[in-house]
Amino acid sequence: MCGMPQQPPVRSTPPRPSRPDASMSLLTNVMDHSLDDGYAEAAARKKAAGAGGMPKTVRARLGLAAGLVLAALVVTVGAANARIAAPVVAKERQELIDRIQRETSSADKLEAGVDTLRDDVSARQREALRKQGGGDQADLVGILSGAVAVHGPGVKLVVNDAKEATQGGDGDPRETNGFSDTGRVRDRDMQRVVNGLWESGAEAVSINGQRLTALSAIRAAGDAILVDNKPLVPPYTVLAVGDGERLSTRFQNSADGLYLHALQENYGIRTSISVDDDVRLSAAPSVIVRTAQPSTEKGTS
Repeated sequence: MCGMPQQPPVRSTPPRPSRPDASMSLLTNVMDHSLDDGYAEAAARKKAAGAGGMPKTVRARLGLAAGLVLAALVVTVGAANARIAAPVVAKERQELIDRIQRETSSADKLEAGVDTLRDDVSARQREALRKQGGGDQADLVGILSGAVAVHGPGVKLVVNDAKEATQGGDGDPRETNGFSDTGRVRDRDMQRVVNGLWESGAEAVSINGQRLTALSAIRAAGDAILVDNKPLVPPYTVLAVGDGERLSTRFQNSADGLYLHALQENYGIRTSISVDDDVRLSAAPSVIVRTAQPSTEKGTS
């Protein structure tokens, strides 16, 4: 018996359950569209403008080129101004140089005039000494006063700073508590040297060509040594006329000579002394006496 083919049974599909959050439309919209539509539109416009506009690298290069052009313009303008001002500056500089040269020449002429007047004063003083004292007495007074040039046997003493001399920190290095911080020769050192030479029998003394008289003063101005207000620089060469061998021996054995030797041994100050058969000393520029008056044999002037 032929049977009819049977149809498979038809299954009924159960309805898909709805999402539990289907009613939460606001939250769903926020989650599905986290980017604001306005921001999205702005980004799209910027992208479209960038696609049709100028690349960033080109804009950067153009900006750099514009900056270089501006800098070159500023440098060019500055150079042009400098070239314009250069002749004026050169002219002012030359005027200052000319003025300095004129003033220097004028100062040299005045100094030469002062030297001439000093020589004239010294000549008149020597003449007055010859008239008042007469003969050998006038020459002796001239020698002792430094008014005349002298020569004869004597000694040459050279005093110099230490090789590694430094400036004293307290400005008073010859005190017992501050002597070791300097190797520089000070004015008080030269005062002791000169006084020691006079005491040892020197008849005339000069320092670096500056003749000493009864009115001479050895002082200090900073680190410089002044003799009669004229600055001297080391080495200090002291010339003394006298009995050479005897003068040298007596000075080195004196308290001042031993003091100088101590400076050499302990602080590196360099010294040397030698006997010379012919020491020559020039006359002092001028010897001006304002107060002293010559006395007669009766004691009245």
